[in-house]
Amino acid sequence: MGSYGSDFASRAFRGMVTFFISCFFRVLSVGPIPTHLAFVLDGNRRFAKKSELEVSAGYKAGYFAFVSLLLYSYKLGVKYVTIYAFSIDNFRRPPKEVKIIMDLMQEKAGGFLEKDSLVHRLGVRVFFIGNLKLLSDPVRITAEKVMKATANNTNFVLSICVAYTSTNEILRATERSCKAQQSASSDILYEYPATTSVNENLTSKAQIDVDSGVEEKQEMNQSEPTNGMIKGIFQSKNGEGQCPPSIKLVDIEKHMDMAIAPEPDVLIRTSGETRLSNFLLWQTSSCLLYSPHALWPEIGLRHFVELILSKMGKHGRDLVSRLFRGATMLVISCIFRILSVGPIHSHLAFVLDENRRFAKKKCARRRGWL
Repeated sequence: MGSYGSDFASRAFRGMVTFFISCFFRVLSVGPIPTHLAFVLDGNRRFAKKSELEVSAGYKAGYFAFVSLLLYSYKLGVKYVTIYAFSIDNFRRPPKEVKIIMDLMQEKAGGFLEKDSLVHRLGVRVFFIGNLKLLSDPVRITAEKVMKATANNTNFVLSICVAYTSTNEILRATERSCKAQQSASSDILYEYPATTSVNENLTSKAQIDVDSGVEEKQEMNQSEPTNGMIKGIFQSKNGEGQCPPSIKLVDIEKHMDMAIAPEPDVLIRTSGETRLSNFLLWQTSSCLLYSPHALWPEIGLRHFVELILSKMGKHGRDLVSRLFRGATMLVISCIFRILSVGPIHSHLAFVLDENRRFAKKKCARRRGWL
């Protein structure tokens, strides 16, 4: 076939890989598929250092890894993906590095506004989650434009956590819940006790959900039962005390930034780290944690399949065994179909030699002579 054959083989190989991945995801989708995947994008700087690249090149490589995993998630049938792109704590990094990240974020988010962009082709609705007031005006305005431009997309939801920490999310959700109570009781003023803060009042949730010591249990038994409610001091406008309304946990949850998505099924943090780093603390009490040792820009199809199979458990292992046998036959069949397009020899002759030596070698191996 010559040069024609090499070009043909290259195109055939790419098409075969794409076809194989599509078939692979179709088979995987037969088993239990997670609805929501959350990613902590860890290892971009270490990848740049390891590869002797500029820091900016490490973050750009991380973006391409993100696009690949977004496509894999979409093809598999996952409905929600959340990524931890930038923490509030990351503002403490060197200003040059923060600028690199923000410029890259603005550039890539701006690309989402194009009609032929990936998010519009796949029908992805994009949310930027976090305290967006902390962002610079150009980045914040771009984020708001993307959310507005993708508001009608319904196939998939992508949540990008930027200027985000979970404790900040809980704090802002509690403040919004308090304001909602004030609106419901317009003649009542809500004030926290002078000796406490919003964060201290949030410990009520921990006391309800977790046995945190004998002394706390005794205090709770001596006081009025909370039943999952947070109470403060209410006072009427004329100064007379009134019975305060209660803030239930469900009220806080509906005011959370992540109320747009169900709780994650799997949280993936690359680089082998198992810390949550203040990410989705409220939402990840019962989700699976997957920590591949690959740095974020190195993560690929193999790691994605591993996390899906880890979610499937024993069903996933049985599925892989059947899938491997079926895929082998499918690949062989595809190779022969592709080869049949080119010029094929009409007659092949075989000399069946070496049978006795092969049998002798096999026998020697069985007996441990080789």
